Amino acid sequence: MTTLLNPRHLAFVLWEVLRAEELFQLAPFAQHDRQSAQAMLETAEKVAREQFLASYAKLDAHEPRIENGRAVLPGDIGTALAAFRDAGFFAMAAEGGAGGLGLPRTIGNAAFLWFQAANVSIANYAMLTMSAAELLDQHGTAEQKARWMAPMLEGRFFGTMALSEPQAGSSLGDIATTARALPDGRYALTGTKMWISGGDHDLVENIVHMMLARIEGAPKGVRGISLFVVPRKRLDAAGRATAGNHIALAGLNHKMGQRGTVNTVLNVGEGGETIGELVGRAGGGLACMFTMMNEARIGVSMGAVAHASAGYRHSLGYARERLQGRGPDDKDPAAPQIPLIAHADVRRMLLQQKAAAEGGIALALYLAKLADLKKAAATPCARVDAAMLLDYLTPVFKAWMSEETLLANSNAVQVLGGAGYTRDHPVEQYYRDNRLNPIHEGTNGIQAIDLLGRKVAMDGGRALTLFQAEVARTVQDASRADLTAVSSRIGGLASRLDRATTHLAELKGREGSRRQLAFAADYMEATGAIVFLWMWVWQATAAARAMTDAGDGEVGFYDGLIETARHVADTVAPRADAAFDRILNERAVFSNLSDAAFD
Repeated sequence: MTTLLNPRHLAFVLWEVLRAEELFQLAPFAQHDRQSAQAMLETAEKVAREQFLASYAKLDAHEPRIENGRAVLPGDIGTALAAFRDAGFFAMAAEGGAGGLGLPRTIGNAAFLWFQAANVSIANYAMLTMSAAELLDQHGTAEQKARWMAPMLEGRFFGTMALSEPQAGSSLGDIATTARALPDGRYALTGTKMWISGGDHDLVENIVHMMLARIEGAPKGVRGISLFVVPRKRLDAAGRATAGNHIALAGLNHKMGQRGTVNTVLNVGEGGETIGELVGRAGGGLACMFTMMNEARIGVSMGAVAHASAGYRHSLGYARERLQGRGPDDKDPAAPQIPLIAHADVRRMLLQQKAAAEGGIALALYLAKLADLKKAAATPCARVDAAMLLDYLTPVFKAWMSEETLLANSNAVQVLGGAGYTRDHPVEQYYRDNRLNPIHEGTNGIQAIDLLGRKVAMDGGRALTLFQAEVARTVQDASRADLTAVSSRIGGLASRLDRATTHLAELKGREGSRRQLAFAADYMEATGAIVFLWMWVWQATAAARAMTDAGDGEVGFYDGLIETARHVADTVAPRADAAFDRILNERAVFSNLSDAAFD
């Protein structure tokens, strides 16, 4: 049976590292317990295997097409999402009063990893819909929640993000879609939207676009952007989707991977008025949209982690079964061949994959716990601190982890050798599917700029202070668990992070933001390496404590975690040191080159 995630490691992170059971003591989650959470995880694995996994290769080979002006998708997508809906997964993390199950996000995201690992193309429709529902929950009116959010949580309506345009990809201040006020308080929108995942299909009754546009007369730039609910179909008095809303499918984007997620060009206001409703205040659209964008950024990197896990489990199984060559000291050609996993370089590549996948899972679920604490922590101060840490770590998770997990998928292909480069095995598709994740929902370069240009400086640098305090606490715990060699490495890097942050602030003061942000990628590399090592020191500490009472069958599992942490310290920490050297010595040759130098 294909293994996508390691259930033992998932349980270890939830219950032994993050102590997710403590969340059930908080009022919003008190109706749940570990037993009900485990049941949800087991159901997720079952539905993912039975309904999502079987069509993974098929959707890659049979991507969406246009017939009679509509996008036509393989029926497997609708079947899988119906099973997802029937099991209650669209509403798993939403509040009970809104029609949700009220599970902690920590449990919900752990469950969702199964779907992303099985078939990310199908999981994307669910991820976008749940993110759109979250946006409306935070910024919509009671009427909008009832009309649009409730059907999303029921899985009857799907949601999208309609942001980019042909002339404005990540540069949202340049969007040109306009909104004209109507006498009844609604708006008529006109323009073209591009790169809209899930933008046209007949999988459900309706598609609800969360669309950015500029109200006529609004100023240029991001301050003039507003957010609108724009459905594919208008609703009748009973809330049923009926007449079209004049959104025309203008084309499909044919992608390298994740082909089962239809990606569209949409003409808004074609052949009649496209009616939308304002969400939040006029001119506050981007601030509202960041709720969904941040949800999607976490979802994107969760998908990257899920790909790394699925690729690792496949290449590990192959390396254990495939016989190839003999040991370097065995010169007898008649001797039996040994499995690939016995070769040193294969073990090196497998360990990088294990580190990326399991470190990424730990970070993904830690961020989910921060989201739970942001909502439900016992004190206002604790809620504010959790929110700030979540904001600070989101670009790191999205950017650094999506790069590290892509390397993991490259190593999965390499472990299989020529077989990995063929379609006989899924690892080549994992790599192609994962290659999107450093790009969409804000390219990794934009995430680096966000981290250095905004997140580090917010509230006078409090987020960085909170992060450093968390790292220091883990270092102290690791020292007590006899992991001083690993913990001291992260402690030294944390000190260098403070120095680099101060240095870059001074550089900005001397030479301006352009010069400072030339080091954004280096700053992201160093910060991400520290966060990643922190996750591994935390896991190793929990494993070392558990080893004292572990049975024979568990010793190998815990020892593997401790040794992986040591490997990460040896291989990833030097990357942070190199990035800090470039920052502190102000070495960014590319920033000073003339355009002609690139010829």
